[in-house]
Amino acid sequence: MYLAHFGVRELPFSITPDTSFFFSSAGAQDALNTLLVAARTGEGFIKITGEVGTGKTLLCRKLMATLQKDFTIGYIPNPYLEPRALFLELASELEADVGPDGGQGLDQHQLLKTLTYRLMDIIRGGKGVLLCLDEVQAMPIETLEALRLLTNLETEKRKLLQVIIFGQPELEDKLNHPSIRQLKQRIAFDYHLTGLSHDELDYYIHHRLMIAGYQGGRLFTPMALWLLQRRTRRVPRLVNILAHKAMLSAYGKGNRMVGFFDVLAAANDTSSLRSSRRMRALHLLLLTLIGGSLAGIGWVYLR
Repeated sequence: MYLAHFGVRELPFSITPDTSFFFSSAGAQDALNTLLVAARTGEGFIKITGEVGTGKTLLCRKLMATLQKDFTIGYIPNPYLEPRALFLELASELEADVGPDGGQGLDQHQLLKTLTYRLMDIIRGGKGVLLCLDEVQAMPIETLEALRLLTNLETEKRKLLQVIIFGQPELEDKLNHPSIRQLKQRIAFDYHLTGLSHDELDYYIHHRLMIAGYQGGRLFTPMALWLLQRRTRRVPRLVNILAHKAMLSAYGKGNRMVGFFDVLAAANDTSSLRSSRRMRALHLLLLTLIGGSLAGIGWVYLR
């Protein structure tokens, strides 16, 4: 691997949602601020949407790490569950006493009652309770309705449980279903997470390299960054994938900098990002304008 070659302690562009690499882009910081304000003011239901790869899971992990001292937090990463299974998952996350059989002998009413007792215990201990659900666009309609029942649990002064749902834009269509219109009305805060802005990509690359231990100068050439922007459209997950592969390409050649052709090779090695014939022609034209000596090399790569 290229760690020693580039002088980094760990892989700077892993797609694992590691909160130490959280980058405070304008969108991500606004979303985090929205979540923190909503959680601390006791709002019952909060929604975050965003396209695939824009950092919803990392944002969720960052939120949980920030609030863990003041909240008991349940996290359900795969909510493709029937209503009863959702309640059992929540009971497990909150360490509710559902009996030696794991709650299998309890009906839905009994489960809700058990959860209510547990929520009251936590709140009497001075903490709030937060439930974070990821990939909620995959949640069945009947389970979304059951989720609404959980937000009914309250005292005269506060909600016993706050729920934050994270999902892809298709979640909006699901929430428009007539049978769960009451759930949609309960969403007090929502935010749509976007990718990086044009000016943020360079800072994003530098940030992740610094966190990984890099102490050198510019690692990606301007042309490499230009192509990285075009091919990923500044979606963080795609940026990570291409930047990692481009560093591998540079390492394989023994180069200390990542260049245009390294990013191009990385993109052509990623099925979802392989360029069309038209895009290859544009890249070839660009290389021709930069210098005739590069055009011959570029044609080999663009084929």
